[in-house]
Amino acid sequence: MSHNPSEKLVKMANQIGQFFASQKHIDSVAATAEHLSKFWDPRMRKAICEHVSHGGEGLDPVTLDAVKTLAKHAQLKAAHTGEVRPGQGGADG
Repeated sequence: MSHNPSEKLVKMANQIGQFFASQKHIDSVAATAEHLSKFWDPRMRKAICEHVSHGGEGLDPVTLDAVKTLAKHAQLKAAHTGEVRPGQGGADG
């Protein structure tokens, strides 16, 4: 097994996504993104968003879409506040 730090985040994010995907009366992508936004440390959110910007290997479809949603919201927030976020679009990525 590799010691890639993203592997643990991918596993954790997929577990969250799978939980919300099993809930039949909710938007699982939105619920997963909301959970990551509310309960994950900003460094963890940044790392999983960067993982997705490099292809998102290992993420389930619901989780991948949720992290893309999370990244998009971070990008919009950064644009609104004038921050530059590496790996979140813009001139460098």
